[in-house]
Amino acid sequence: MAVATFGAGCFWGVELTFQKTTGVTSISVGYTGGTTQNPTYEDVCTGRSGHAEVVRVEFDPSIVSYEALLDVLWGCHDPTTLNRQGPDSGTQYRSAIFFHSSDQEASAKASKEKADQSGRFGSAIVTEITAASEYFVAEDYHQKYLEKRGLGNCH
Repeated sequence: MAVATFGAGCFWGVELTFQKTTGVTSISVGYTGGTTQNPTYEDVCTGRSGHAEVVRVEFDPSIVSYEALLDVLWGCHDPTTLNRQGPDSGTQYRSAIFFHSSDQEASAKASKEKADQSGRFGSAIVTEITAASEYFVAEDYHQKYLEKRGLGNCH
């Protein structure tokens, strides 16, 4: 198995999107990219922890490639809005790819460039590409939040 970590706004909808992806074996929502140790949702919501809301995707690379997961990422949020997705704003909602290897870093950069040049988006992509740092699993009530409530999306 392999791991990918993505930030694309509110993690509830992103989690649901990746759960539907063939080859994804496990997914959790949490926080990464900040400085606060063991942050709570409330810490992250202040914007002072530096963390982004993220999904951590475990996947079988013999079934789904990392590049295919990047395609899912580009399709499930607006990567051109800085620190905002829909009605949610703040650094915790930033568009981000947290790579776990040099291969992932190269793939992420190439995919971002390809998506940026495709003309699909009206503005330049602002998605950050950063080395993965410590990942903190979000509180239990955030895990599979939309699925537990029978909802199909966040907003």
